[in-house]
Amino acid sequence: MPYIVLGSILVLVAVIFYFVQLPSMKATHAEAEIKPGFFSVLKFRHLSWGVVAQFFYVGAQVCITSFFIRIAQQGAGLDEKTAGYYLGIYGFLFMAGRFIGTFFLRFVKDYVLLSIYCVMSVLLCLVAIYGSGIVVIYALGGIGFFMSIMFPTIFSLGIKGLKSNTETGSSWLVMSIVGGAIIPYGMGTLIDMNHDDIQSGYIIPLVCFLIILSFGAFGHKVKTVSE
Repeated sequence: MPYIVLGSILVLVAVIFYFVQLPSMKATHAEAEIKPGFFSVLKFRHLSWGVVAQFFYVGAQVCITSFFIRIAQQGAGLDEKTAGYYLGIYGFLFMAGRFIGTFFLRFVKDYVLLSIYCVMSVLLCLVAIYGSGIVVIYALGGIGFFMSIMFPTIFSLGIKGLKSNTETGSSWLVMSIVGGAIIPYGMGTLIDMNHDDIQSGYIIPLVCFLIILSFGAFGHKVKTVSE
């Protein structure tokens, strides 16, 4: 029944979008003349960095969420039902972080806040790897909070200044979510290599956050390869 309800809602949304007249996003004639091809748009270095950062962000998010129950059981010693309860809190913290982060963005530059959140996520990953007991759960909840603004912030920084190339650049950033299918496989492989040590696998999200941090620190700067 839940899937039937969700499916029905999606069909309703699709019908609404079919009949609603959305504003046109067509570029001006002058901009259209200099619009590069699908691959040449990557000459914008900040977009290329953004695609890489988004790839690793989505991979990190899927890793942390997918292995939450198992690390809660192994690292914090919780049973599956209790771990599931904390997973719900983790999701709530992610949602709350999005609203709170949006508020902070009114006073802090987006790339600065992204960098700060990445540093906090790296530190919390270390706690998740080396900690034990309920502190592991606290670390995971904190990671959920600090991950919350990363996707939209990376996206907005990646398409900044693209003008007529915005549509193509956006396509690259959307496609980069394939990281959510690739990175978790690497994390699972690492866990298997370490004799099913779930906590050791969290070094993968840690590396992902370091890559995103490099984007927030300097990769976001708008310039092309020729510059």
